[in-house]
Amino acid sequence: MTTPVCSSASRAATLPGFYPSFSSYVRARQPALMRTARSLTANPCDAEDLLQTALTKTYVAWERIEDHRALDGYVRRALLNTRTSQWRKRKVDEFACEELPEGDGVPLPDPAETQVLRDAMWRAVMRLPDRQRAMVVLRYYEDLSEAQTAELLGVSVGTVKSAVSRALGKLREDPGLFAVH
Repeated sequence: MTTPVCSSASRAATLPGFYPSFSSYVRARQPALMRTARSLTANPCDAEDLLQTALTKTYVAWERIEDHRALDGYVRRALLNTRTSQWRKRKVDEFACEELPEGDGVPLPDPAETQVLRDAMWRAVMRLPDRQRAMVVLRYYEDLSEAQTAELLGVSVGTVKSAVSRALGKLREDPGLFAVH
C-alpha cells in the first residue's frame, strides 16, 4: 500500500487557519497576541518586548511546527515561558559581604521623641507675639528670605532681622523647651 503524497499547496488549501508565511500570521494575529502579552506584564512596553521575544522564538521554529492551526497556542506558550524565564532571571540587588554596611554607629533618634520636640517647639512659637510669630514662621517654616519676609509683611529688612532675633531669644529661654531636653 502506498501513502498519498500531498504538496504544500494542496495542504494549505485543506487546513483552516493555515498561514502561508510567518509575516502573514503576525499581521493577522498581532492584536490578539498583544492582549495576551499585556495580560502577563504590568507595563505596555514590557508586553511589546515579551511579544517580540516570543515571536522570534516562533520564527526560529516556524519550519518545525507541523500544525499551523495551533500557532496561537504555540505563541501563548512561548509568551508564558519567556515571562517565567524573565521573572526567574530578574536582577537581585542583594549579595553577601564580610562586613555589614552599617552607619557610623550613630543611632537614629526615636521618632516619638522627635515628635515631642516638634510639638514643644510649635507650642513655644505659638506663645510668641503675633508679629514675631509671623516672621519666625515665614523665615524658618516657610523658608523665605529676610527680604521676601519683609516684602510680604510690608516692613523693612532691618525690622525682620531685629524681630526674628528677639523671637529666637525668647524661644531659647522658653521653659517649655527646657523640659523636653
